[in-house]
Amino acid sequence: MELKRVVVTGMGTINPLGHNITEFWDNLKSGVSGAGPITRFNPEKFKTRFACEVKNYNAEDFFNKKEVSRLDLFAQFALIAVDQAYKNAGLDTAEFNHDRAGVIWGSGIGGINTLSDEVETFCKGDGTPRFSPFFIPKMISDIAPGHISMKYDLRGPNFATVSACASSTNAIIDAFNYIRLGKADIIVTGGSESPVGYAAVAGFNSMKALSTNNDNYKHASRPFDAARDGFVIGEGGGCLILEEYEHAKKRGAKILCEMVGGGLTADAHHITAPHPEGRGAATVMKLAIEDAGLKPEDIDYVNVHGTSTHLGDLAETKAIKQVFGEYAYNLSISSTKSMTGHLLGGAGVIESIACVLAIENETVPPTINFENPDPEIDSKLDITPNVAKKRSIRAALNNTFGFGGHNASVIFKKI
Repeated sequence: MELKRVVVTGMGTINPLGHNITEFWDNLKSGVSGAGPITRFNPEKFKTRFACEVKNYNAEDFFNKKEVSRLDLFAQFALIAVDQAYKNAGLDTAEFNHDRAGVIWGSGIGGINTLSDEVETFCKGDGTPRFSPFFIPKMISDIAPGHISMKYDLRGPNFATVSACASSTNAIIDAFNYIRLGKADIIVTGGSESPVGYAAVAGFNSMKALSTNNDNYKHASRPFDAARDGFVIGEGGGCLILEEYEHAKKRGAKILCEMVGGGLTADAHHITAPHPEGRGAATVMKLAIEDAGLKPEDIDYVNVHGTSTHLGDLAETKAIKQVFGEYAYNLSISSTKSMTGHLLGGAGVIESIACVLAIENETVPPTINFENPDPEIDSKLDITPNVAKKRSIRAALNNTFGFGGHNASVIFKKI
């Protein structure tokens, strides 16, 4: 069976660095930190009191009051990102078969704040279960693709992927495979997350996973730096429009780049810690490169998972060296989480968008806050420290790894 080619024809995002693609890219290439004091709840008694929130967000700028009351923030972010991508791809004016257009969306924890708020209200009451009738449909992770399909009358494949921090990359790979197997012409894909609430922050604090650098929050997300003390939690959403190549050409769509490969593996090691030698991470990159029909030497840029945790950063750099050998020193590597924070299930799509923009603009975004080299990490690796770098990028690889040992890698190529 001959596989179809898959291209990216639209993108959209709302995240800690901007409310659209232009704002996001301008801040990303400039090395701007998205971190700031938490405003979504009172964090006074918490170990971590900062996060990468979406700035200046007013839901009523995008939705009417009834919609706001019925949509968890993660679904709001999803719909905003999709609206941008849909228009960017020209689908709002295009004629296409809606039975062959679908939505595959990732979210690691869905409406966690809806869940915690409803339970808190119940516990403060007299024991009578006065839950909102919208509680369940606001909370469940699959509601975002449901809302997207209903808004745009997309009647093809429709489901959510949940694989922790790999969720949206998992969604992108599923979308890619549906199209190249000829089962769909267009898939709206990506992911969103809204974890900045007392439940998630307290939970990650208890695991000692979050940075507690409250006095210097702009510099708290510092992948590969010896002084790193955990990740910075973030929120937002991102969308890619994936489309079959001939279908896109026929309707005269602007093609941004081609998606050429993806890989999925499991560490089978620990519920939260990566394999110390990067076993699953190395395998997933190899699989993605093989799937793309490329050689390691064809990759110019790797957007790493790079969460700013000691075990994760070290294991990933070991994996990169296993896969690329001596060529690893020719790669440009960066962690855009140093700026956006970690959007959990929404991370992969935000970083995939960064890869597409890096290819398009021939610019590698930096890893900011790199001040103290970690002696355990090979200093010859080019992690693009602190300042963006101009470079022609033929192909970019994006890594996302999640609790439970879930690993996902995708590759985008200049067309």
